[in-house]
This record gives sequence, structure tokens and C-alpha cells, in this order.
Amino acid sequence: MHEITATIAADIEQISHLCSARLKSRPALGGPVPATVLRDSVGQTITAEGLGSEQVLKLWQQHLETACIAADHPGYLAFIPAAPTKLAAAFDMYVSAASIYGSTWLESAGAVYAENQALRWVADLAGFPANAGGVFVQGGTLGNLSALVAARDHAKRTREQLPQRWAVCLTDETHSSVAHMLRTVMDVEVIRVPGDAQGRLTGAALAATYDGLPAALREGIFAVVATAGTTNLGIVDDLEGIGAECKKHGWWMHVDGAYGGAALAAPSVRALFNGIEQADSFIVDPHKWLFSPFDCCALIYRDPAIGRMAHTQKADYLEVINEDFEWNPGDFAVHLTRRARGLPFWFSLAAHGSAAYSAAIEKTLQTAHAGARLVRDSEHLQLLLEPQLSVVIFRRKGWQPKDYAKWSERLLQEQIALVTPTRHRGEVCTRFVVVNPQTTLDDLQRVIDSMK
Repeated sequence: MHEITATIAADIEQISHLCSARLKSRPALGGPVPATVLRDSVGQTITAEGLGSEQVLKLWQQHLETACIAADHPGYLAFIPAAPTKLAAAFDMYVSAASIYGSTWLESAGAVYAENQALRWVADLAGFPANAGGVFVQGGTLGNLSALVAARDHAKRTREQLPQRWAVCLTDETHSSVAHMLRTVMDVEVIRVPGDAQGRLTGAALAATYDGLPAALREGIFAVVATAGTTNLGIVDDLEGIGAECKKHGWWMHVDGAYGGAALAAPSVRALFNGIEQADSFIVDPHKWLFSPFDCCALIYRDPAIGRMAHTQKADYLEVINEDFEWNPGDFAVHLTRRARGLPFWFSLAAHGSAAYSAAIEKTLQTAHAGARLVRDSEHLQLLLEPQLSVVIFRRKGWQPKDYAKWSERLLQEQIALVTPTRHRGEVCTRFVVVNPQTTLDDLQRVIDSMK
């Protein structure tokens, strides 16, 4: 299997050609099919003798690939889409081919150096100090978890008296994974602070909630999770007010900018993020709105030493990497084995330049806000919230939940777009999210017209 035979060499060329062709073409949207269909058309692929690469590629192209939705399609407007640059996706292939183990300076100094330059650019966008740093991890959930584990570890090390139970403050608009991992992984109390009319966490509401808590809960608070671009609504929390409250009480301020943090690079909306410079840690997912392939989350600490103190693993066989090396990415998150997943982002950013990234994000913002105007001007639709970033949420007048479900299914069947139902204030509605510079106003118009 590992020898380079003539057959293997030909297979590599064929796969390389498929990758190149995919990057040079507009992707098909695709869509799921029932498992029974795949069992009938594909059957069992793992056998003792092997099917041979020709047959496996045929099964992939004819049946399996088409059963996957292309997240970089301009009509992929549900959830949070992805739109990697062609160079980022191409370099991602090389990162895999090069078998780079990205956890230590010993094994990947060049990769870590490059990744750290990309992290530095992100840290500068947030106004973090010169010594700030961190690591690229799998996704927002792992990034948030790692930051809050470091926050609790820091509280344990610095507080004179430890509480009976630790607690973290957030809102209902905080990403669902945060409360889930706080409860199930960290076993931490979740304190929900009421959001304002836009669902934002504010400093005033945080203070009022704190004043109304029992003493035991107040003593247990060690961190607040603010959101810079909520997933459902695209709203940025009151970062300045939250920062002031955190400073007052000595709480760790963590900012989840998994989706919206990319807009730090857009001058037109940069003021929305004022206050993020007060944070102790924040994340942003380049695989969402910074045009990197899956999976890639940038986790950045104001003081990386705190992250290292919490996460560095000790073992006899690890002593060689824990001594005299400048930066081990494995020291800054809940992981050890690690792909150098920040390299595709770095390569594209270095090649295209940061100005191109700012321009691309501004373009998506313009498309989204123009789409909101189309919704506002449509007699059959109602815009539910003025967009801050690139999420446009709206309802179809007179529709029931089943109507949204049928419409969403039809859009995908007709290969127009992927737009799914959501809820706002308890009512079923829908939304589209624009993070792909190739999504046009015509794409959004087709979605709007399909609801007549």
C-alpha cells in the first residue's frame, strides 16, 4: 500500500486532477438521500480484497459526492456557510500530503511559525497586546471549551477562597454548544442573563442579574461568555459594558466570535466590536467567514501563559518537547495530536493580502444588507430584525411551520439554495446568511421569489 507503484502513481494523478477540476468549477449544490438508496447503489465498500481505486472513485463520484451538500455553493445560505478561497483549499491538499504533525515546535517549527503570523493578524484586529497568542483548533466548541477551562484553572490558582460550585454567565442567544459543554463536560453552573430587545447580552443586564443571585452563585462566577455575532441573528453583544463588569468583579471575559469575529476586518462594522480588546480570550472560525477550509478555529489568549499553564500535558515521553522550544500549539487547548489546520488560512492570507480579505467581507455585508432591503420591500415577507452583520432573518406572512418545511425541501430539490427554517421569539421563520463573496443579490432574489 505504501510503495509508489505505477498504479498508485496513476491513482494519485487522477485524484489530483479531480481536486483541481473541483476547484476550477462551480460546485453542484447536492443534497441528502435516504440510507436505503445508498445501500442499494453503493453497497458494502470495505472488503478484505479491496475494490480498487477505480471502482471506489466511481462510487464516490456517482453516488456519494452527490449526496453531500457543497457548503461553498453560492446558494448555501443556511446555518453558517463556508467559502474557502481556491488557494486555501489547494494548500489544504498539500498540508495533508506533507503529513505535518502540528502540535510541537520540534516537529513543525515552520508550520507553527506561519500559523502564528495568521493568529497575530487576527489578534491585531481585536486590539490584543503584542504578547497575545494561541492556537488553531478544530472548531468553535473546542475553542470555547479550551478558553473556559483555562479561565477556571486561572481562577483556581488565583482566588484565595474557592466556591462550592463554579458558574459562567451567558444568554439564550449564546451558541447552544457553550451551555452544553459547560454542563456536560465542565460540570459548571450556567447563569442565563436576559438579553435586550435584540437578544444582546449587556453590561447593565449582567449587573442586574448578578445583584439578584444568591451569594453562593455570585461567588462561583469565574467567566462571562459574550458573543460577537450570534449564530441565529448575527448580533454583537455589548462588549464594552460586559468588559467593564468583568473588570469590576475580576471575571474572565471570553468572546465567542466564531461566525461574526471575521467582521473585525470590515471597517464599515468594526465599531460594533468595540470592547473586544478587553477580553481575556476570544475565538473566530476562519472556516466560516475568513475563507478557510473546514475545520479551523483561531483561539487567542490575551496572556498565553495562562492557557499554557492549564493545558500543557506532562508525561515522560513529552519532556523533550516541553523543554527549550518556543511555541507548542498542543499547550493551548484540550488536545495533543493536532493537524496544522491554520496553514491553509495562512497561505491564502499571505498570498492575497489582508486588504483582499477586508474587501471580500465588505462585499458579503453589502449583499446581505441589500438582501434585507429586498425582504423589507416584498409584500409577502416581514423583516424581523435589521441586520448588523450578514444574517437576514424574516418571516413569510401567513405561513405555518409546515409551509416553511415544504418550501425548504423544494428549494433543495430544485437545486436553488439551502435555506432552512429557524425560530425567533418562539415563531418559526427563516433566515439566510451571506459569507460567500460569490453569492449575489440575484441568488437572494430567487429565494425571496420562491416564497410567493
